[in-house]
Amino acid sequence: MTSFFKKKKLSLVHKQPACASSNLEENFQSPDEVRSFKRSRLKMVIIITAIVMGIEVVGGFLTNSLALLSDAGHMLTHLFALGMSFFAIVLAARPVTKEKTYGFYRAEILVAFVNGIVLLFLTAFIFYKAIFRIISPQPVAELQMLLVAILGLAANGAGIFLLHGIGRGDINVKSAFLHLIGDTASSGAVVLGGLIIYYTGNFLIDPLVSILICILILIWAGKLLAESTNILLEATPKHVDIDEMVSFIKRRVPGVKAIHHVHVWVITSHMYAMTAHVMVEDITVTQSHKILKKINRLVANEFNISHTNIQFEAR
Repeated sequence: MTSFFKKKKLSLVHKQPACASSNLEENFQSPDEVRSFKRSRLKMVIIITAIVMGIEVVGGFLTNSLALLSDAGHMLTHLFALGMSFFAIVLAARPVTKEKTYGFYRAEILVAFVNGIVLLFLTAFIFYKAIFRIISPQPVAELQMLLVAILGLAANGAGIFLLHGIGRGDINVKSAFLHLIGDTASSGAVVLGGLIIYYTGNFLIDPLVSILICILILIWAGKLLAESTNILLEATPKHVDIDEMVSFIKRRVPGVKAIHHVHVWVITSHMYAMTAHVMVEDITVTQSHKILKKINRLVANEFNISHTNIQFEAR
């Protein structure tokens, strides 16, 4: 009887919506189920965002609204962020191969780099059109523009609802959630601009709102390009100071005399690797293995470095 009730309780917990709990893992019986749930939620948000982005592009041309077009561009940046999160979850489940010993994680960075360049060209085009609109304002179908903008705002709100609560403990999903919040603010600005145009007839608001959104896109695209370029160049992550890390290891791990030839780089977003030569006394393999375990645990906990290749040298 007790066994029956335990199984029944597990079944009920599994069916309970994830957002009802502060810890997503409590609602599922395995990490694979958690990953599958996150993937399905992200897929829903991606589909909604893509559809509404398409509607905003068409609506922008039909209503002659640069604000809608720029909001579609901003939505494109966050559609990419959502796609990256989804892509990362899918790749995390794929095994490595002999040819690709780190798996397919770097594909994410290549896509990020290309996306950043595309966004720069997109914002340059919208800026160009907006300047001419400021010099010579053009009429906008304000009611239709307002309806499309409200649809965009509703779509972002739906995305926030779907992702709320599933990003705890997952920096990847959390970043996508924060991007959605930024996109919601952008859509809110377009709605506000549409209301002002509708009640005042001042068409100058449209290009001004579009420029404001383009500035947001440029900030995001600039960060994207900088981060992806640093990763492709295998630069040291921003959160790691190599001298400080070396000093920290020497203080915390007994037996380490010196560390040199240290390299720390990013494989993909939030996945770090490190190689180093560690100088110790002339000790046994078993003793060096204990030191290795301590170093690995230390760099994982303090610097989030999960991949290490450490070579020992006798002093």
